[in-house]
Amino acid sequence: MGEQENTRHPRRRGAAAAAFVGLSATAGVLVSAMVAPVVAVAGVATETGIHLFETMPEALTVDALAQTSDIYAKNREGQPVLLASVYDQNRKNVAWEDISPFVKDALTSTEDPRFYTHGGVDIPSALRAAIGNASSGNVDSGASTITMQYVKNILVQRAEAIRDKGERAAAYKEATKTGMDRKLREMRLAIGLEKALPKDQIMLGYLNIAHFGGSVYGIEAAAEYYFGVTAADLTLPQAAALVATVNAPNDFRIDDPDNIGDNKFRRDNDVLAAMLEEKRITQAQHDEAVATPIEPKITPPSTGCVTANPLGAGFFCDYVQRVIENEKLLPDPTDPERSTLKRGGYDIYTTLDLDLQASAVAAVEAYVPRTTEVLDLGSSLVTVEPGTGRILAMAQNKDFNADQDEASPENTAVNYSTDRDYGGSSGFQAGSTYKVFTLAEWLKDGRSLNDVVNGDSRAFNLSSFKDSCQGSSSGPYSPKNDSGQKPGNISVRSATANSVNGAYFSMAQKLDQCEIRKTAEAFGVKRADGKPLTSYVSDVLGTNEVSPLRMAAAFAGIANKGVYCAPAAIDRIVGPDGAEVPVPASSCSEAVSPEVAATMASALQSVTRGGGTGAPSNPGDGIPVFGKTGTTDSEKDTWFVGSTTRLTTAVWVGNVTGGVSLRRSTVGGIQADQLRHRVWKQYMTAANKVHPGEDFPEASVRPVRE
Repeated sequence: MGEQENTRHPRRRGAAAAAFVGLSATAGVLVSAMVAPVVAVAGVATETGIHLFETMPEALTVDALAQTSDIYAKNREGQPVLLASVYDQNRKNVAWEDISPFVKDALTSTEDPRFYTHGGVDIPSALRAAIGNASSGNVDSGASTITMQYVKNILVQRAEAIRDKGERAAAYKEATKTGMDRKLREMRLAIGLEKALPKDQIMLGYLNIAHFGGSVYGIEAAAEYYFGVTAADLTLPQAAALVATVNAPNDFRIDDPDNIGDNKFRRDNDVLAAMLEEKRITQAQHDEAVATPIEPKITPPSTGCVTANPLGAGFFCDYVQRVIENEKLLPDPTDPERSTLKRGGYDIYTTLDLDLQASAVAAVEAYVPRTTEVLDLGSSLVTVEPGTGRILAMAQNKDFNADQDEASPENTAVNYSTDRDYGGSSGFQAGSTYKVFTLAEWLKDGRSLNDVVNGDSRAFNLSSFKDSCQGSSSGPYSPKNDSGQKPGNISVRSATANSVNGAYFSMAQKLDQCEIRKTAEAFGVKRADGKPLTSYVSDVLGTNEVSPLRMAAAFAGIANKGVYCAPAAIDRIVGPDGAEVPVPASSCSEAVSPEVAATMASALQSVTRGGGTGAPSNPGDGIPVFGKTGTTDSEKDTWFVGSTTRLTTAVWVGNVTGGVSLRRSTVGGIQADQLRHRVWKQYMTAANKVHPGEDFPEASVRPVRE
């Protein structure tokens, strides 16, 4: 038992199929006749009522259903791991063979015993309903077949998909209103649907579209949510309990304990009783099912990016959604400015490496607490793969919370790693990490790391700095070296290793500030607030506010022999039909020549060796590494951005709000400006074991001209 009779006997089903079109035509005639007494009582001419029915549209397009989209990362074996599911309606379409026979038998027995023999309208039931309805003057009660209910659900779904709130409300009201014309329209469309589709396809469509309470739609999502099983594995008592909800989903949904008694009463006295009467189950099966209590195992779906928080990936998940929306990867055909992400049933395979992500989260958590009494502390770690731009890790010292109004000191909706348009902040001053662009321009201009410049702090006249973009300024400018350094004349290599401000202003005096800005732009650097980069003299020290992701991608361009690749978060998108959705490849372009990049990498390796300012970040594991420190005025923001040939990682630690000096603060017993080094070193020590880098190309010993 447990399967439709005509399903058990394919030959009988085939014979019946040949008669369905005839049955549908007969149904049309009989419904026209059924309309007559009702419209007469309602005070409408019989001919008018029949004409109304016969002129209604018969064809109904079955729209694609809103389905859940799943976002995946990769584990060490390269297998997809679910980060989160996003949806407007929690639904997963399934095939006929993936639904328990008990569900199909329960539905037909309870809702439409003659489903496999009528032509869309059950004439005996409709005639009985017509006699009862004649006295009230409407055709609202009774006689709804599975096909008619499917029609109603299609119209409701179509209404709910409308973007405009007013239009959506009007369409929903039209699809659900009581009255003669709605019932007649459903009958007419049901008859047309029966002519177009096989019976099993109609029932499958109904089971995939039906509402089961709350945001749960379709039998697969219902089985998973209410009982923690697939639709194929539903037992008889479970299947009957779900079918008991279809006429009043929110009244009988069993995730509310107050509804379980009502659901069991309907399950036992309507559904199971009907299945026994229709001989779909035996008396023994019936009695055993009635004796079985309803014991829901509520299994909430991974709703939205907050469910990626246990992996520390909530912010990356949110970034992926914003990439899809901002870059219009999944446009709605009816409104290209909107995305079908939450309705399209896509599988989205991202670039995130869960092993690296786990190491990133562990390193941040080890040194940067979510909250501290000392300052409003924030931290970001983001890793980009040189040569591809693929984002492999993205972590910060907060949990992701999509509702900014409910943010707390331990969670936020703001992604510290990204630009504001992608869910990020307005950015952080890059500090001396930005010096790499002056270094690049120095080398592009045909100069050398061995060139000697004045490294002392001193007053400059701004008119001595060229800016072909916005014109030179005038007046005095007196930048300081960190800790009052007065090194005198030093080489550019030494100035880079020790991050000597005075030396870099000496270099900038010989260059064009506009060209320095253009070089930064060639490496993909943009202000996080979306405004153009500036080219003020002070920008040599990184006063432009940028995101860690932009800086990681820029340094990855240095590691990739001067070729910058834009950050990429998505490898593949697969539609519900299994077809690949085109995903733009990371765009790569030469920012500087390979010779300049190799020389930059050589200078930046000096930063991580010996007494260089980045030496505390060096894992010391023999893997070649280069990098650059950055500290802003008053030590408000601190950075270390560094790279091997395999992985480029930016770490920012600083004030989310306020301007407390990290150098003058202690967090967890560590001077706070050293936290960036601790985080970077722990993370890259672990990462290098899995992704060991190689030697960087040899630097040019002579001046390089592009």
